[in-house]
Amino acid sequence: MKTNLMQKVETALDNIRPYLEADGGNVKLLDITDEMIVQLELLGACGTCPMSMMTLKAGVEQTIKQEVPEIRGIYAINTNY
Repeated sequence: MKTNLMQKVETALDNIRPYLEADGGNVKLLDITDEMIVQLELLGACGTCPMSMMTLKAGVEQTIKQEVPEIRGIYAINTNY
């Protein structure tokens, strides 16, 4: 089941990646916890951008939750969010 969820999240991320890449960034899916929290790593410009929290919550999290409603939240391991 976890593999299926990971594939769904990757598909959702693929919908938003072109926007992240246009600004020199990206995200990497690391894991989904038993609590249904997606663990991501912000890559490139996304890791240092002052707007990364807004991008993470308003863009990435919303996209994932829309496509995979089982997901309860997201956490970027290389930020404080």
